[in-house]
Amino acid sequence: MNRTRRIGVTAVAVLAALAGSPGLVQAQQPPRATQLTADADSALPPGWRVTGEGVARELVWRSDRAVPVGDARIEFHADGRLLGVPERAEDGRTFRLAVNRATSFDDLQVLASGRRLDAGADNGSKARRSSPAAGRPPAQLPAHSVDPGRPGSYGTVGGEYDLDPVKLPGFAEPVEMRAVVVAPKGATGKRPLALFLHGRHTTCYKPGGTEDDVTLEWPCSAGTQPIPSHQGYLKDQELLASQGYVTVSISANGINGQDWEAEDGGAQARSSLVRQHLAKWAGWSARPGTAPAAVPGAGAADLSRVLLVGHSRGGEGVNRAALDSLYPAPAAQDGYRGPVRWKIRGTVLIGPTIFGHNPVADVPSTTILPGCDGDVSDLQGEVYVDGTRGVSRGAALHSAVYVVGANHNYFNSEWTPGQSQAPSFDDFWEFPDEEPDPVCSPGSGTRLTADQQHRAGATYIAAAARLYVAGDDRARPLLDGSGRRAPSADPARVLTHAVGARRTGGFLPDTPVEVTGGGRLCSAIDPDPAVACLDPETEGSSPHFAWWQTEKEAGRNAVALKWSAPGTAARVRPATPVSLSGTRSLALRVFVPPNTTGTELDVAVTDSAGRRAGLGRIRVDGLPGSVRTASYWARELRVPLTAATRAGLDLKHVKSLELTPRSGSGQAWLMDAWGWAPGTPAVRAADLPRVDIGRLSVQEGDSGTRTYHIPVQVSGHGSGKVRFSVLDPETGEATDKLVTVRPGSTPLDVPVEVEGDTRFGYDEQYDLVAKAVRGAVIGSYRGGVTAVNDDPEPVISLTPVKDRGVEGDALTWRISIPEPVDVDLYQPVRVFPVTEGAELSTKDIDPQWLLDYTGATPDPERPLSGTGLWAWETIAAGTTATEFTVPTVRDQVAEPAESVSVGLTDYDAEPLPGHPPLTGTVVDAP
Repeated sequence: MNRTRRIGVTAVAVLAALAGSPGLVQAQQPPRATQLTADADSALPPGWRVTGEGVARELVWRSDRAVPVGDARIEFHADGRLLGVPERAEDGRTFRLAVNRATSFDDLQVLASGRRLDAGADNGSKARRSSPAAGRPPAQLPAHSVDPGRPGSYGTVGGEYDLDPVKLPGFAEPVEMRAVVVAPKGATGKRPLALFLHGRHTTCYKPGGTEDDVTLEWPCSAGTQPIPSHQGYLKDQELLASQGYVTVSISANGINGQDWEAEDGGAQARSSLVRQHLAKWAGWSARPGTAPAAVPGAGAADLSRVLLVGHSRGGEGVNRAALDSLYPAPAAQDGYRGPVRWKIRGTVLIGPTIFGHNPVADVPSTTILPGCDGDVSDLQGEVYVDGTRGVSRGAALHSAVYVVGANHNYFNSEWTPGQSQAPSFDDFWEFPDEEPDPVCSPGSGTRLTADQQHRAGATYIAAAARLYVAGDDRARPLLDGSGRRAPSADPARVLTHAVGARRTGGFLPDTPVEVTGGGRLCSAIDPDPAVACLDPETEGSSPHFAWWQTEKEAGRNAVALKWSAPGTAARVRPATPVSLSGTRSLALRVFVPPNTTGTELDVAVTDSAGRRAGLGRIRVDGLPGSVRTASYWARELRVPLTAATRAGLDLKHVKSLELTPRSGSGQAWLMDAWGWAPGTPAVRAADLPRVDIGRLSVQEGDSGTRTYHIPVQVSGHGSGKVRFSVLDPETGEATDKLVTVRPGSTPLDVPVEVEGDTRFGYDEQYDLVAKAVRGAVIGSYRGGVTAVNDDPEPVISLTPVKDRGVEGDALTWRISIPEPVDVDLYQPVRVFPVTEGAELSTKDIDPQWLLDYTGATPDPERPLSGTGLWAWETIAAGTTATEFTVPTVRDQVAEPAESVSVGLTDYDAEPLPGHPPLTGTVVDAP
């Protein structure tokens, strides 16, 4: 009987499991991986190779230049699916991913926030195409009467502390507790606290060295020093301190040097570190005499008024800290287990990552989106706005601040050339053969200088502090799409939009809605151009449609309009009428293609009684954009509801929204539309259930069948809706189910059956992901069961089938194993120089075979071993052997006996120990 360990799912079984039925998720035998044929160079794209043996097999990519350390995850993809997140080597060029399971290597790609980095991106990738001429920057908005970028009345005083390091779950080395503090001088009473967390950057440098002397290690090796990334926000700290805030910027090098193994990219660890520091400040505030002498303002900090500011992965870290402060994480995964003695009033997230797509709906946030971000280039931080819609009460303001011409790094002076202590770089780097980018290359008309960018960032951080912490509603128009600017940020062009606060009655495409006429309901993530909001081949991208975990994603939609003549209305009708009562305007978030101008749309609404009112006309211009920018970003446009009131519409029951193009032709996308009124309501966090998915790693065993269950924990209070997605272990395709979750219960049971055997196979991983839909929060968003192969790889042997012949014969060797295994085995074979006699040359071999296996031609004639012939042969699953054949050709030249030396190698092309090369010989035909 063919006994195999199997792990996988069928769609029917998955849905049954998600629905709570008792049946097992029965595994399927995985399909055979694509065979690696010919030599390694022809089988894999340039820069790629496979190394290691058996379960230690690795897929390796080496770049032709050092890849700067950034916050975007570098990912390996193949055949349209995510393979995994590789480990970066010390040289900054080499990346390794364990592939100890059956894996297809078709269409290999290296992606970072959607940008392709590998050599396969040449010739045709949109990352390398010439960009169209960029449009003009948007017009400068009217100046607001309130300008938080102006320094306050206080002088400032600074200090630092360096406490005992802390041990965090999942990290081998302790993480530093180091920070720089800037506080107001002479301030009386308790002062609000602003805490800054930097993102992922190189950790160590050699003083006086070059950019080749920086590393991503922890702790720093001898002769190197920690890079002081936490000192990069001193200008921001000084501005806030002058306005009365105690500020602290903490170091996270110990996380940066170890987070490559963390499934969440280090978000939980960063949250733990933030809360460790907040706990220290809470203690110092309660007992001022216990604070280090060098920490100014420690006893004056008011922990009931906290602003968290996070840059890049630090943004995701402070978001998680806000979540963990309201909804505690499971103790086993948390690095802080003490009481919560603080209240987070808001967060500012600068070019943030959000790998989990799990924003905190009930903590106000401002997300700064750098228009020329070369690191987190898909601007996935937009999810901190879009992803909060409908999840909770909607009272918290969530705003996005799009800064035209800003890159990722220059918000931190320690990541800015000419200002940093360690070597630093412009993250909007370009390949040598790329055309200069019309929007983002230094010197372009829209690109900001480092000082201009940092000043704009400091201004809008201060605006968020003034609104969320100080409660000054006069700062809101700078953040909420009201179309006002802070002059201190000039000459930067800064645009904003928002959801939440006093917005009500949303036309939200993510909810059940019907779209008719000149529009269609489109999906944010779908490979089918007829379904997707943006064709996958579109030049440029949209932050609203940033990729998550699945090839297709349910529940993320927009309304797409496309017209060739004016006048055909797109009608949006929700399943139930919405209420616009008590609001002043209808606020629409709409975007058009970059570099376009003058798109005009008439806006109308109809109530349940059929009364219709035209509200006015909006004009939308595209942002400056190129093939490398995420410039399909929505502008907030408002039309007053006075016409609807005059027409006698029942604004409590509005059944449809119409958008009618008035431009000759064009495209537009509607993200949502809300009733809007001024003001910032008080926010009280709802009591919500929290979902965390765990991961089990189990041995397959030698016999029998064992059943494991993907661990899903629900804590907190109340009930909510969560979309769970089971990922097929081979295709990555998701099977979704919307589930009601309640604390203390098992919201779903996904059993995985693992069958033991004594035959070699690769590890199999079965994953589950989760995203909040309504009334819930997500902590650990991905987990599953990994069945670990515990059987040794079989010994492979090489034996001759035909190793002597005449010219024109094929020399053949058999590559075999004692018994079949469950997976394809890839065995490299190399042609070595012969040690005695004459060697077969390139003209003695079939020319087509030579081309297929080496990419070489017979001329100039040279020994066959001189071609570097290194062939990969596959022993297919369920079989025991394959053959390697060298076909010779007959010629008319009298020659001595000629030989070829063939031997097995490891995955680094070195001779396999204990397997000496074998020789095959041909002589002239009689």
